[in-house]
Amino acid sequence: YLSGAGLRKGWGSSSLESPRLQRSISVLCPVCDTEVDLPPGGITDLTTDHLAMNEVLLETLQAQGRGMLCDLCVDGEAVKHCPTCKANLCHFCCQAHRRQKKTASHAVVDLEDLKGYSWTEKSILCPSHPSEELTLFCEQCEQPVCRDCVLGEHRQHPYTFTANVIHKHGDSMRDLLKSTQLHVDTLEGALRHIEGVSSAICSRVEAVAGEIRTFADGYIRAIEEHRDRLLKQLEDLKVQKETLLHLQKAQLEQLLMDMRTGVEFTERLLTSGSDLEILITKGVVASRLRKLNKVDYIIHPGVEDGIQFSPHEKAGQCCGYEVFGTILNKAVDPAKCVLQGEDLHSARQKQLASFTLLCNDASGERMGRGGEPIRVTIIHKDKKDWLPSVCDRRDGTYHISYIPEELGTYTVCICVKGQHVQGSPFTLTVKNKFRKHQGVFHCCTFCSSGGQKAARCACGGTMPGGYQGCGHGHKGHPGCPHWSCCGRAIENSECSAVPPGENLQRSLLKTVVL
Repeated sequence: YLSGAGLRKGWGSSSLESPRLQRSISVLCPVCDTEVDLPPGGITDLTTDHLAMNEVLLETLQAQGRGMLCDLCVDGEAVKHCPTCKANLCHFCCQAHRRQKKTASHAVVDLEDLKGYSWTEKSILCPSHPSEELTLFCEQCEQPVCRDCVLGEHRQHPYTFTANVIHKHGDSMRDLLKSTQLHVDTLEGALRHIEGVSSAICSRVEAVAGEIRTFADGYIRAIEEHRDRLLKQLEDLKVQKETLLHLQKAQLEQLLMDMRTGVEFTERLLTSGSDLEILITKGVVASRLRKLNKVDYIIHPGVEDGIQFSPHEKAGQCCGYEVFGTILNKAVDPAKCVLQGEDLHSARQKQLASFTLLCNDASGERMGRGGEPIRVTIIHKDKKDWLPSVCDRRDGTYHISYIPEELGTYTVCICVKGQHVQGSPFTLTVKNKFRKHQGVFHCCTFCSSGGQKAARCACGGTMPGGYQGCGHGHKGHPGCPHWSCCGRAIENSECSAVPPGENLQRSLLKTVVL
């Protein structure tokens, strides 16, 4: 099979062995797309597919129109077939075939009678000697040959009749066929499995797509319902705030009208009334004005416009789906914010200290959310100010931490929305760094040292017999467990011993080493 795309040229491996480069040509099989190298003789030397030729013969017999040519004269149209010679004959050659003594006994049949057959026997002639039939098999070259071949190029090659070796080579091909058939079965099974998996994938994709659509439709319904709920909540909040503002407005308008009436009447009395008229109505007017001056009223709006939407805050379940987005109505009131913590008013030098800010609304309720603008400043009159770290816990509380570098008294200012919180500003005192005990917390020196006479204790106690440390019931013992480094009787306390370098007898600082 040769075509523009099926023909390939290249340099054969023989070019490595011969000084002359020999070019090889390969063709592609149109059925299996296998690359086949052409033999030196070209296309004519390719193995002939006699099965395909037989099929072509049968198809030609069954087709309409001009038939096959005679195998002997190659001029006339073949009308007869000799099964013995396996040749197609025209009328003239058929008569000659019957007249020859050698072929006179051959039974010749009409080609029309072969149209119903699925197979016709035809002689396979030698490609090197077209007049000779291939009846022998060269065992050395392993190919069919004719009588002229064994006398020529296959001389001295062992050969035999094809009927004698067909069983041997046929069995070998059957063994190869069996092993190949196993691969065919395996490949067919693999393809069936792949088709099954592909079908299963399609089914699963359809099922999962249905689940996704169902989930998305449900989620959309949940979001829409949550949206309607939020809008209704917002509208209710608007009505509530407008009602409170309307009520406050009505009260203030009534109070304003009363005061204007009182002011106008009093001004008209003082400007237009006689002395006697003023004196007569003085008591009633003064009483009215005093009552109006004592009326309590709020000049600030009773509600704020602090309505916000938080899209990332969880809003619970809706139609079985978790939804997000809440309306925030609370507004922080700096005057209601509270400070808590042990390190609020005192801290240790170069040690981490912290306290907590609790943000509340005007009613004193916890905000429950973060995001408020918090500013904390620690100020010293002589030293540089610094800004501590503020951590928003997102629940209405803020953790404030700092590490003071120098001793002294500082002023701490904490503002929310630019206003001081409750208790701000306040004073912070930074003390010396907490000193850990360097000795042992013991009952007496005698017990903790194992009876060493040279061991001493900061409590100053001694024992008879040359013991320089304290002992139970002896002079200077405090009567309770204490620290050997400073003598303090509280276990979780700061060491009061003076650090080395200050004026203190080193004998009092000697501690027991365990």
